[in-house]
Amino acid sequence: MIIAGVLACAALGFAEEADTMTSIEGAITSTFEPEGCKEGRLTKAGDQLKMHYTGTIADTSEAGEKGKQFDSSLDGGRDPFDFQLGMGQVIKGWDQGLMDMCVGEKRTLIVPPALGYGANGAGNDIPGGATLKFTVECIGIEEGKEAENLFATIDADKDDKLTAEEVGAWFKKEQGGDMPEGLMDQEDKDKNGHISWDEFSGPKGPARDEL
Repeated sequence: MIIAGVLACAALGFAEEADTMTSIEGAITSTFEPEGCKEGRLTKAGDQLKMHYTGTIADTSEAGEKGKQFDSSLDGGRDPFDFQLGMGQVIKGWDQGLMDMCVGEKRTLIVPPALGYGANGAGNDIPGGATLKFTVECIGIEEGKEAENLFATIDADKDDKLTAEEVGAWFKKEQGGDMPEGLMDQEDKDKNGHISWDEFSGPKGPARDEL
């Protein structure tokens, strides 16, 4: 499953780009809304969602094979994808593009590289620089739990900063592999050798914890 397989990288800002496009506004199309959709419960940041989706390389993409499907939750009888919205658990294009949906609503999202998987891509099917098209359907909405503070989890010595060693150790333990190349450079924006709480783009809860 492409999306779930790269969530850790997306949550840690691995898809961050120099691209100036930081909003998916204007690239969202609602293709179906059940009767009374906008009068009922709508998705908001912090909600736990269940979504069916199909992802392809967009026809407008400068990279990759246009129209090629790279993943779908509809294949092989899979369950809907379950995640918390607006907390950095998915690519930024999803966190922005799935707000204010009702159960049963369907949308098409056109996600530019800066809000997707950036210059690095993901796996063999999503090349760097690819613009992606997702067709999605909201299957369920529930109140989410308090957002995970991934910064605090990675900060093993609790000194309020993340070193390359700490981030690498987290990837080794949780993902079973090495830290993605270039991740520290992308997250360490002031180039002082560590990632501060303010620099960290992964989930860190609704407010800063006292560390």
